[in-house]
Amino acid sequence: MRSSVFTLGGYAMAQVLRLASNLILTRLLFPEAFGMMALVSVIMQGLAMFSDVGVSPSIMQSKRGDDQKFLDTAWTIQVIRGVLLWLTACLLAIPVATLYGEPLLAWILPCAGITLFITGFNPTRLDSANRHLLMGRLTGLDLSVQAVTVVITIALAWYLASVWALVISGIISSILVLTAYNVFLPGQRNRFQWEREAADELISFGKWIFLSTICGFLYMQGDKLLIGKFLTLEQFGIYNIGFFLASFPLLMGSMMTRKLLIPLYRERPPSESMENFRSLQRMRFSLTAGMMALTGGLSVAGVVLIDIMYDPRYLMAGAVVVLIAAMQMPQILVMTYEQAALASGDSRRFFVLSAARAVLTLGCRRCQQIVLARGPEASSSLSASR
Repeated sequence: MRSSVFTLGGYAMAQVLRLASNLILTRLLFPEAFGMMALVSVIMQGLAMFSDVGVSPSIMQSKRGDDQKFLDTAWTIQVIRGVLLWLTACLLAIPVATLYGEPLLAWILPCAGITLFITGFNPTRLDSANRHLLMGRLTGLDLSVQAVTVVITIALAWYLASVWALVISGIISSILVLTAYNVFLPGQRNRFQWEREAADELISFGKWIFLSTICGFLYMQGDKLLIGKFLTLEQFGIYNIGFFLASFPLLMGSMMTRKLLIPLYRERPPSESMENFRSLQRMRFSLTAGMMALTGGLSVAGVVLIDIMYDPRYLMAGAVVVLIAAMQMPQILVMTYEQAALASGDSRRFFVLSAARAVLTLGCRRCQQIVLARGPEASSSLSASR
């Protein structure tokens, strides 16, 4: 319960800071800047998810999660992955700029990729803190870094008045996070090491995480890659503003289940006693009910919220909030199940669930594209059938 309060409170405060920063930045910058950074963020997230080998959940659920040799091997894998991600971002810069017809992307992508390189050096003390539910300290560190980053971002946006303010502030934020985790979290300093037994366990568990995150990216972010191709940067920036506001409950719920369920399942397996089973069931039910209520409220009030908080350039984001929030409600119903599979060490079933989502999501999108391509009459038929 204590960890839940810290996690929920920390996330709520983080989103308040993010929203306040967003409201100020929309008045200092232009919608095209947000569209550009939204596209860059999706590409960066895609690179990270297409190479995720599950180091963090492996540490959180493994019996060797406190063994320093295991942790150093995991950190070594993480560093190698960060270097490869940055090099990949550099290689993709020109092709992506050509694909989207935005020459500036050829410069922004390599610079934004530096954040992936820096993040690769984050200590495993972060995962150990999550493993032992040290949420108070983590929450304090994350909020402090975010508050400083918000001030830096606003100052850069005022001075530069360009998308580079968002790029530079992202790099600075990664450096601040790395420094804070190394200085203020308990545990030994990581060093390069490769223990064969630890590497085999990490890779065996992580292979299904790798496939699962690919599927997760396709059903969670794949639409943005398509939308970024067919909309102007201004329209895409407006869409991303609406998406950010509508996704608040789902992202909060995902973070809470990810940080809390794995340690709880490890320490109090539901198969051990009916008391453990009932306690976890009540926690999952309460979390799901709360997220459904928040998402439903956003779906009802989305247009009004955008009208109150943003200037007239962003009014179209209100409809986006309503549709995205309504669309995410079914996802919330199964939100806790996927983490339950990971908590029990069953990364294969986690992949099966993610793969099913990806296939259904992309299949339905493809059907919609075919129907829309046939003309207004087919579209009307589809709407009537829905």
